[in-house]
Amino acid sequence: MSTQPPDARPDGAPTCYRHPQKETYVRCQRCERPICPDCMRDASVGFQCPECVQEGNRGGRRPRRFALRSSTAYVTWTLVGLNVLVFIGQLVDRGLEASGELVPILVADGEWWRLITSAFLHAPGTIPLHILFNMWALIVLGPQLEQALGRLRFTAVYFLSALAGSALVMWVSGIADPTIGASGAIFGLFGAIFVMARRLRLDTTWLVIIIVLNLVMTFTISGISWGAHVGGLLAGAALALVYVYAPVRRQRLVEIGGTAALAVVIAAAVLIRISVIDALIPGL
Repeated sequence: MSTQPPDARPDGAPTCYRHPQKETYVRCQRCERPICPDCMRDASVGFQCPECVQEGNRGGRRPRRFALRSSTAYVTWTLVGLNVLVFIGQLVDRGLEASGELVPILVADGEWWRLITSAFLHAPGTIPLHILFNMWALIVLGPQLEQALGRLRFTAVYFLSALAGSALVMWVSGIADPTIGASGAIFGLFGAIFVMARRLRLDTTWLVIIIVLNLVMTFTISGISWGAHVGGLLAGAALALVYVYAPVRRQRLVEIGGTAALAVVIAAAVLIRISVIDALIPGL
C-alpha cells in the first residue's frame, strides 16, 4: 500500500496530490483531491484526476468534450496582442478610434461593427492607464479561466461579455456619446471566474472585494461607462453558470443552447434599441 504525498504546504497553500511542489486551487470533481494543470483531465463539469478518469472509463464510455483544455493560454495572449496592436494603431492614426468607437446613433445607422471594435480600443492619455488596467486584469484572470473552461467556452465568455456590455451601453448612454474599452469583456471574466470559484467551493472573498471596488469606482468616477461594466459582468456570470452546471447527459446541448440563447438576447436588445433610435430620429 503506497502513501500519498501531503496535499498542503506548511504555509497552508494546497498542493497537487501527485506533484506536491505545485500549488493549486483546483480539485478533482470526484475525489476532491487538489490537482495541478498537469493532472487535470476534462470532465463533464470541471476537471478530474487521472485515477478518477481511469476508474470512470472502466464503467462506460468517456463523455465527449465541448472544448479542449490547454496548459498554454493561447486565446488570452492572442487577445492581449490584439488589444496592444490596436492601441499602437490608435497612437499612429487617431482616425482609427473614431471609426471604431461605440456610438449608438451610428450603430443604428448601420455601423454595427462598432459593437465589437469598440472593445479593442482604449483611451491613450498621457499615461495609458485604461489599457494597462484592462490588460493586467486579462493576464491575471484569463489563463486560469481559459484553462478551466477550455478555449471555446472562454472565447464565448469574452466576446459575448463584450457584446453584452455594448448592448447595455446602447440603452443607458446618450445616443451620440462615444464609448471605448475592453472593460465589458474584462468584467465578464470577473463574473465567470466568480461562478467557477463558487462551483469549486473556493474562497471568493478576495474576488468579491475586487468586483465591489471596481463597481464602486464605476459608479463614482466620471467618464466610466457603467453600462459596459454591468452588462459584461452579468453576461459572463450567466454564461459560466451554464457551462459549470450543465447536466452530464445533455452537457453539450445545454452549453450550446445557453450560448446561443445569450447571443439572441444581446442581438434582440440591440435591435430593439435601434428601432427606438430610428423612431426618435426619423429618416436616420
